[in-house]
Amino acid sequence: MQNNIKDKVIIITGASSGIGEATALLLAEHGAKVVLGARRADKLEALAKRILTAGGEAIFAETDIKKRDDLTALVKLAVDHFGKLDVIINNAGIGPISLFDDLRVEDWDEMIDVNIKGTLYGIAAALPVFRKQGFGHVVNVISTAGLKIVPQQGVYAATKNAVRTITEALHQEAGPDLRVTGVSPGFVHTDFAESMTNPEVKAQIIAARDKMAITPDAIARAIAFAIEQPANVDVGDIVVRPTAQG
Repeated sequence: MQNNIKDKVIIITGASSGIGEATALLLAEHGAKVVLGARRADKLEALAKRILTAGGEAIFAETDIKKRDDLTALVKLAVDHFGKLDVIINNAGIGPISLFDDLRVEDWDEMIDVNIKGTLYGIAAALPVFRKQGFGHVVNVISTAGLKIVPQQGVYAATKNAVRTITEALHQEAGPDLRVTGVSPGFVHTDFAESMTNPEVKAQIIAARDKMAITPDAIARAIAFAIEQPANVDVGDIVVRPTAQG
């Protein structure tokens, strides 16, 4: 790994577990100053202490990405504390998947609010800072769910494909100074299934996860690869999934 990560100020949403936690640990290990956001403040505090104990730099704030003000505050915290913001990783997401006939409309609303609007709120908070600085990098964590449409994942895949479209459109508007990357994980061994409200579907996903899932570190390394590139190199799309995943 090159040293282009060292001293970069990097916000990570959904940092309390899974991909976000693994990414925070890896980036901090390579010298990044990480700013952690998630709803579970106790887990953020534990993660920040772990990073600090290992000699890294980390700060955190309880953050609900459904609230635009929370993301605005997280960006302000990063800039006030470290003086700049190099990267925002819009990682937080949920997937309470189900059949359309189940009419779990509240779950649909929640996915739209978290997966789409939460990503947009992250972009809205960081973009003015990036434009003022003349540099910055938006990394959106998407999903392979949108690349292959299957039953039960219609709304979830739709939200992730919305983020895919947002990511590409932002890339088209970015200009020469702003980098934009979309990372699409496949089955990853996280607590992602905990957001699922249908017990049968949840059991199916957990069984599939336990059979083939890769570790969150695999996604963290992909994110780090995009970030570590020289400023004139923009990695647009990365797909990382288990070899066994169809």
